[in-house]
Amino acid sequence: MTSVHIIISGFVQGVGFRKFVHKEGRRLGLSGWVQNLHNGTVEVNAIGEKEKLEELIEKCKKGSYFAEVDDVSVEWGEEDSGDDFFIL
Repeated sequence: MTSVHIIISGFVQGVGFRKFVHKEGRRLGLSGWVQNLHNGTVEVNAIGEKEKLEELIEKCKKGSYFAEVDDVSVEWGEEDSGDDFFIL
């Protein structure tokens, strides 16, 4: 399995972004979590097949309906497994 750590910046808090990522992560069959950070960004850690993770990254670049994404930082890694996708 592959993992990805994503930081999304822009107008991404208070616009349903975490719920959007949670829904997409579960739809894609990924494990991991999404959370708001104190600096106004959203952090995602996801585990799954590389193609599905790439699809999640593309969704994060577009964002939820009211979001305005300025930047998406991606860091790839290796993970063994996970159980579900959570909002923290």
